[in-house]
Amino acid sequence: MERIFPDGAADERGVLTGFLDWQRATVRRKVDGLPIELADRALLHTSPRMTIAGVVSHLRQTEYDWFAGSFPSLADEPFEPASDGGWSPVGRAITDLLSAYEAECAQSRRIVSQLTLDTIQHFTPPQFAPVSLRWILTHLIEETARHLGHLDILREQLDGTRGY
Repeated sequence: MERIFPDGAADERGVLTGFLDWQRATVRRKVDGLPIELADRALLHTSPRMTIAGVVSHLRQTEYDWFAGSFPSLADEPFEPASDGGWSPVGRAITDLLSAYEAECAQSRRIVSQLTLDTIQHFTPPQFAPVSLRWILTHLIEETARHLGHLDILREQLDGTRGY
């Protein structure tokens, strides 16, 4: 994924999808070149699943849950939620996790392209109120950016790599 800053004159859809794609592309940028043996290393004793592999796996699951889960008739396969939020990528190589994340982002883009920003979820878990695609895109920007902060800290602590 190439990192392209959203056009300053874009409409609302262009701004929302542009900033989300910027965040998505930054995930790879944060992880590229990470020695494979460091991807599963937990640095927070109170959060053992907070690893680079865990964050990337969780971000893939988050994309899947919010786009394929909210609009299951538009997904490539029947929707199957994960009970752990994707936080347990047991034994998966970081390169495979990144590929899976990027493939999920491609599916999310395809789903979004078929809807208006005002489209309300086709499926909403019973514990939540239905939300619009606009809300989902905004939430995914927030969620991805928050976890990029985690990736920043983890990567710097693991091998000293820094950068935006």
